[in-house]
Amino acid sequence: MLRYIVKRIGMMIVAMFFVILLTFLVMHAIPGGPFTGDKRVSPEIEAAMNKKYHLSDPLPKQFFDYLGGVLRGDFGPSFKYPGRSVNDFIAEGFPVSGRLGLATLFFVLLASVPMGILAAVKSGHWQDMLLMGLATIGVTIPSFVIASLLIYCFSFRLKLLPTYGLASLSGYILPVIALGGYSVSYMARLMRSSLLEVMGQDYIRTARAKGLTEGAVVFRHALRNALIPLVTVLGPTIANLLTGSFVVEKIFAIPGLGVHFVNSVSQRDYTTIMGVTIFYASFLMGMTLLVDLFYCLIDPRIRYD
Repeated sequence: MLRYIVKRIGMMIVAMFFVILLTFLVMHAIPGGPFTGDKRVSPEIEAAMNKKYHLSDPLPKQFFDYLGGVLRGDFGPSFKYPGRSVNDFIAEGFPVSGRLGLATLFFVLLASVPMGILAAVKSGHWQDMLLMGLATIGVTIPSFVIASLLIYCFSFRLKLLPTYGLASLSGYILPVIALGGYSVSYMARLMRSSLLEVMGQDYIRTARAKGLTEGAVVFRHALRNALIPLVTVLGPTIANLLTGSFVVEKIFAIPGLGVHFVNSVSQRDYTTIMGVTIFYASFLMGMTLLVDLFYCLIDPRIRYD
């Protein structure tokens, strides 16, 4: 197990290097720069700003200087907000996105797993068709459309829930539904198909032949193996939810990590784009590794030797 973990960490380091390299090259391949769009800035001031932030240096020197800062845990200063660093944005935005993501994760798990189990147990019945119909709608409708519909119905028309912020518990309801709608639908469909496949195995037929109740067959024998495909997608899902949905946070005016990323893209704030991308990529890789290790707890037959 230790050898596997060391090998995976080495692969993650190599992958992170290429993430940093590709993001850096794409940022500098876009015409213009962080100070190009400011019409009030004269060419002399723009040149001075580029020199101050070392943007006039050769690209290889810029890259390795930035890489050295990343190794020290420093993502650099923001080009658009003087006196603020990318680390400040991450330290401020990630806890907000994390709280929203954790609430959404509980919603996703509490909704998708029972939906998938019920649809599988009632396969071919009206419960199955109703739940899978709702899941199909949730998969096909984008999150920003769901967010807009929720705001229109529950905020403007019914005036029951706030339209922005997370100042109260009621402020979490609409963002959580909008952010978790796709994940609930996708994971419910995956849970159903996985459980149906497991229910057709020989050992399930043997358990039924022994006279076990259907509930015992499903929850004691089938469910554990059926959860393996669900756990596979759980790592990226957790990373997506905890780091924040850029669109949903922007719509509900939530000061999370997604808002800083959207603003940095529109303002060509190179360091913020790079820092948030690296933070997200490292978080995603870490969650994927944890999910792979979690396989051993679900299925004792899986060993990383």
